[in-house]
Amino acid sequence: MGGRSIDRRLVAILSADVEGYSRLMGDDEVATVRAITEYRAVIASAVAGHGGRVVDAPGDNVLAEFASVVDAVQCAVDIQRELQSRNAELPPSRQMRFRIGINLGDVIVEGERLYGDGVNIAARLESLAEGGGICLSGTAYDQVEGKLSFGYEFKGEHTVKNIARSVRVYRLRLEPSPSSRPSPRTGRARGRLAKGLTAAVAILLLLGAASWASWRWLRTPESAGLPLPDRPSVAVLPFANLSQDPAQEYFSDGVTEDLITGLSKVSGLFVIARNSVFTYKGKPVKVREVGRDLGVRYVLEGGVQRSGNRVRITAQLVDATSGYHIWAERYDREVGDIFALQDEVTQQIVRAMAVKLTEAERGRLGRAPTGVLEAYDLVLRGHEERKRTTREGNAEARRLFVKALDLDPGYASAYLGLSWTHLQSWQLLWSTDRESLERARELAERAIALNDTLVDAYHLLGQVYLWMKEHDRAIAQAERAVALAPNDADGYETLAEILGWSGRAEESLRLIRRAMRLNPHYPFFYLWTLGHAYYLMERRQEALDAFAQIVRQNPNFVPAHAYRAVLFSELGRVNEAREAWDKASHLSPGVSMPNLRERLPYKRPADLDRFLTAAHRTGMP
Repeated sequence: MGGRSIDRRLVAILSADVEGYSRLMGDDEVATVRAITEYRAVIASAVAGHGGRVVDAPGDNVLAEFASVVDAVQCAVDIQRELQSRNAELPPSRQMRFRIGINLGDVIVEGERLYGDGVNIAARLESLAEGGGICLSGTAYDQVEGKLSFGYEFKGEHTVKNIARSVRVYRLRLEPSPSSRPSPRTGRARGRLAKGLTAAVAILLLLGAASWASWRWLRTPESAGLPLPDRPSVAVLPFANLSQDPAQEYFSDGVTEDLITGLSKVSGLFVIARNSVFTYKGKPVKVREVGRDLGVRYVLEGGVQRSGNRVRITAQLVDATSGYHIWAERYDREVGDIFALQDEVTQQIVRAMAVKLTEAERGRLGRAPTGVLEAYDLVLRGHEERKRTTREGNAEARRLFVKALDLDPGYASAYLGLSWTHLQSWQLLWSTDRESLERARELAERAIALNDTLVDAYHLLGQVYLWMKEHDRAIAQAERAVALAPNDADGYETLAEILGWSGRAEESLRLIRRAMRLNPHYPFFYLWTLGHAYYLMERRQEALDAFAQIVRQNPNFVPAHAYRAVLFSELGRVNEAREAWDKASHLSPGVSMPNLRERLPYKRPADLDRFLTAAHRTGMP
């Protein structure tokens, strides 16, 4: 018994292949390869969307595993329906029909691979299915019977090579089962209902247009969505983590963010920000709805599977207005090639949308950030920790960034990450020592010296110079960031915030609105910049509305309470002013006139005096 134990588990296996694949290849090899690439991307996306994992996909075969048979069957149905709609656009001789078999069985797990009778039975079931069809084993059928609204046809018992017992086989009918069809009694009831509705409509017509308008509220309205921009627009949905290890989530998120960053540097595109697309993470999505919700024509989706020193990325670009797939590809590479791979995907997307790159943009897109993969990995993990916005997370992020620099002393992004930890300490009052600001500045400048296309470094420097009250230098850094990444919503927000503190409220308002369009599901601090601009323009009610939204979203955000107090004071609403200031001082004890005069980075003395005078009336010492 000294040998290594065998890892076994019970899973639902989906096995799929293409009917007549050899004929298709013989007729047109290039077109077949393109089609199989596109269709496999569709399958991979569906598998991920139903909580499954693609185990292998050699040639025209796809093997996937699921924890639930119900999920596997629903996934298979969605795949066949999607592929059926795509095939309808092709001549019969070029249509690619997949056969799918599903089994619930015991398998042997060896790394990322699955072996055993459970897999062999699924493959046998696949061969028994017709093109565009689905066959289930008896064990799988027993799990879904009565749980899904599909019909099943028993096809008898079949033998499987090297398996002693025969296997029960069921064919799934894609149309709803007879039990879900209307009975004659139901039909008569619906007939009476239809007559009743007809009469109701007739009465409404007699009552006239006003009555019809009042009736419309009963109907569920369809959202028209945001208008499309005047140039190609795209949203990069979070790439699914197709690895077995949930701890690899940060890696797939990092790939997504890097793609968004790369595309944001292309002036001919309109790219939705990370914050908005990540609201869809882990949720089943319909591409057309995403397009309407975010106001874009194209949606990129895909998955990342990392195993040892290999990485597989699947990606597909979809026209959200029609649902048509513009481009799809699968890449299998060494993990060390991840930067070249990300650049290749970015270039493919740009070409697919017929956007021309400038020479400067080509140079910015083709630069690898580091030659040490482990350092890249540490930086991704560092940013995950920093985004927790806790003192402990900030300390762990700092440790990871320092470790990355030990591995690659020339890694600009690691210097930038370290710089963010020092600025965050200052912003969140974990450090009141201005040395934190100075250290943040030094590290950001070091990052830019190593890579002058690092957009976030200019964001950070802009904020550092703002807190140092060097407004002109802050504006110059923020404008440089916008020039480098004209689709980066956070770049416009940073510039808008700096302009507000600099006394240029109208420009601030214009830019924050632009940031909100690029980031429709914007974070709460966008509302802060919006409300601050309204406050400076003395549009008090609009400012109060913005700050009220912040308080609902993030009740611990001190500036929202403080500026509500100031606005209420200016409007003569004394009790509300004192209540709002009490909340602000409770969240940030020890706030006083001297330290606010020292800290608030207003350029114009009149703006600072206005705030402090109103704050003093609310009870600030």
